[in-house]
Amino acid sequence: MEETHEEEHMEETEADLGSVLRLSRANVPATIPMHQGYYNGEDVYYIITDSSDPTHAEIITANQGWQVELAPLLKNAPEDALSKVYLFTNGIEGDGIHGYQGQIFTSTPAQADVYSALTSHVHVMWNDGASPRVLDSEAMVMDAAENNEITLTPIDVVLNMPQIIWPEGQMMVKEDKTLTDVTPYGGGQVLDIDTEEMNVTFIAHRGWGPDGRTIYYIVTDATPSGPAGMMGVVSSPTSASLIANSAAVDLYQFKNGLTGTGPLGFQPGIAAGAPGDANYSPMWRIFMIGWDNPETAQILETIDDMNAYREAGLIDIGIARPMDSDHIVNCPFIDPFQ
Repeated sequence: MEETHEEEHMEETEADLGSVLRLSRANVPATIPMHQGYYNGEDVYYIITDSSDPTHAEIITANQGWQVELAPLLKNAPEDALSKVYLFTNGIEGDGIHGYQGQIFTSTPAQADVYSALTSHVHVMWNDGASPRVLDSEAMVMDAAENNEITLTPIDVVLNMPQIIWPEGQMMVKEDKTLTDVTPYGGGQVLDIDTEEMNVTFIAHRGWGPDGRTIYYIVTDATPSGPAGMMGVVSSPTSASLIANSAAVDLYQFKNGLTGTGPLGFQPGIAAGAPGDANYSPMWRIFMIGWDNPETAQILETIDDMNAYREAGLIDIGIARPMDSDHIVNCPFIDPFQ
């Protein structure tokens, strides 16, 4: 008995779906509050996603009404992976972290060789008798310090403060703003930048935490320049110094196997840490998982799954070295539904 055309079509469709993993809500919009600061006398707009220190995480979360994740490992980042930011503890009231004027940055993505979204901090306090005013550059801070108008105090906190708009540019905005479960990964991670409402909408990508729980992450910057350009994010060469540092954590992506919503078009990745874990960090050291026989690929959802399949000889795992370079991606894990 001959199969009808419809039955043939159904069989084909089922066969096609046999190797496809489409997570529901694989890509969702995440609207994040933006802040205004200064670089060299001009405006910088940025977000704050992570803090090495619980006090700053709590203060900023309360101020911006949006969760800052605690990432204690960031305090291990070497100095050359950080850029310096000045923040004010008194003086002119404003949008700064402590309720005073906006932060002062010492670099932007236009100074690619020194820029980092990870920031070390110096508290600026106006001294008694000084006349507080808005300072908008590091040079002005240095002058005020020399005149004994302000006291500078380095503090032991690292924040993840990716810049969205800076004097010479801004993050790429995706042309096609319609999000689906098969939205391609490239071409930008930002859907909208609104300097009036002071927020930015990122694409949040779905993946798995170490134990299989659902996580969502955004992508703000990466090194080397090739993957950064492919994803449409800021190129941040200073992150390469995290490759052997404990401030970066392992994230496993797939280079073959089940077709899906991961960055290379295969199943979504698995992270070795997630928010709330002691080993969570937004800075990810990328490993690639390859199936020896992609036709027999199955869904891997946990670090234990991955280790079991590696021990069984079914998958290989190797550190990703695009452009033969150290590869680090700044992917803050966030709650897009808050």
